[in-house]
Amino acid sequence: MKTKPHILLIYTGGTIGMIMDFETAALRNFNFNELLTYIPELKLLDCSISTKSFRKPIDSSNMNPGYWVKLATIIEDNYEKYDGFVVLHGSDTMSYTASAISFMTENLAKPIIFTGSQLPIGDLRTDAKENLITSIQLAALQEKGNPKIAEVCLYFEYKLYRANRTTKINAQHFQAFASLNYPAIAESGVDLSINYKALLVPNRRKKFRVFKDLAKGIVLIKMFPGMDKETFRHMISFPEMQGLILETYGSGNVTTQTWFISGLKKVIARGVPVINVTQCSGGSVSMGLYETSVELKKLGVISGKDITTEAALAKLMYLLGQGISANSFRTIFETSLRGELS
Repeated sequence: MKTKPHILLIYTGGTIGMIMDFETAALRNFNFNELLTYIPELKLLDCSISTKSFRKPIDSSNMNPGYWVKLATIIEDNYEKYDGFVVLHGSDTMSYTASAISFMTENLAKPIIFTGSQLPIGDLRTDAKENLITSIQLAALQEKGNPKIAEVCLYFEYKLYRANRTTKINAQHFQAFASLNYPAIAESGVDLSINYKALLVPNRRKKFRVFKDLAKGIVLIKMFPGMDKETFRHMISFPEMQGLILETYGSGNVTTQTWFISGLKKVIARGVPVINVTQCSGGSVSMGLYETSVELKKLGVISGKDITTEAALAKLMYLLGQGISANSFRTIFETSLRGELS
């Protein structure tokens, strides 16, 4: 006898889980055990839904790797009991958390879909209901007894994206996220349209694993006109720095000033990997294409190719946490592990 898919809804915090207290006009978190009271439409879905919430929901601005581990542990502990997971999360750092979970979960054969909203669930014009209902619907999709989607995704405003390809692009519009270097995995309209060619294909024979060791000491520097020698030297002199990400111009370009290049050379000589990602919303790093990136290539700076900053940060923490040798680090970082690179 066919059983309904069982979905675990995990609330970490964020706007989506708030309602207005009409006496004080202040927003407060609502009790997720009363979810059906606020969204009775969930009863119409062809799946069973369980809920779990962080003991103390947090604003996504306070999200950190400790909470990523907590979330990954909840998924690990419940992996065999459920057919899919929907994570409710504040939108500001959702791409960071979702990217991190994509690297922390290996041999994933079930969907983990992140969603949230720009307006609280109790607001008259909220986008929370559609985002939540469709995320659960997508997580419950099955074919021949297996989930149709088997990767970490992010759903917002009618589109499902690969999570580690997303970035938040708008703080005011309902269409808050974009995936400029990879197509949407699914779109919600009159029907749910799945882009099967864009899906990751899981190896269901391999055992699901969760990695919880994430490196600290990551430094992220965005290039800007006017960066001076003293400021740059101060930023890279951090003795506990384990990894450095440079957000460079265009296709991976930086200043060719001697103090900048020599500073990077010293960082690399310390055994600290340096990653080059573009600060453009779309496109790819191509070191050596212009004279202003030739020196980086010579120094051994690692190309982030078309990875997002959010995914680069998460991937760097993950790989450093695995103790990857210096000889293999560049090759592994420049290889797509979870569909984060083209």
